[in-house]
Amino acid sequence: MRAIVVALLALTPTAARGLCVTEGAIAPAPGGASQVEGARLRAVEPASDGLSASLRFRDLGPSTESRPLASGEMRHQIGLKLRAQDACNLVYVMWRLAPEPQIVVSLKLNPGQSRSAECGNRGYTNVAQAPAPAGSGTWRTLRAETRGTELTVTADGRPVWRGTLPAAALRLEGPAGLRADNTRAEFVFTPARGARRGACPAEGGE
Repeated sequence: MRAIVVALLALTPTAARGLCVTEGAIAPAPGGASQVEGARLRAVEPASDGLSASLRFRDLGPSTESRPLASGEMRHQIGLKLRAQDACNLVYVMWRLAPEPQIVVSLKLNPGQSRSAECGNRGYTNVAQAPAPAGSGTWRTLRAETRGTELTVTADGRPVWRGTLPAAALRLEGPAGLRADNTRAEFVFTPARGARRGACPAEGGE
């Protein structure tokens, strides 16, 4: 197998107050971390470049309130949003905790649409899937880094996937962010900073 060498970026953790939360809620947690507990969390960091980010998290189990996705699937997951142009067009790098531990890179693409009311849960394409370590209560790290046209994903410092994103994904422009579904977790979100000065989006999407 060809070795994958990951160069570390100079990333800066984002405090909960610095995130634009478009759905759900974030609270402070011990040690400078943040906490999510709910059926949904959608958030972005408008000042990020949208190309690279890291998420260190400790899964504390499913949230008290649980809600299926629009597809009807009950999924317990947390992960990153990249190139989040709007609610209908973005890249996800998700750590699925249940029903099956996986890391999934997916593209949501709905040209000409920008609001959840327009696209709903349509337009998803899975770009890559890989097994993920299982077990709650342990601190994990999910990292996604873009260099040119190539995206590298690591889990707990180990390479999971590296490949070229579809051309449609490379044309998207937007910040990095967070997504969680039916999750109770502590986390530290660390995006790559950029010159972007975007406003908080009105909604987070499905």
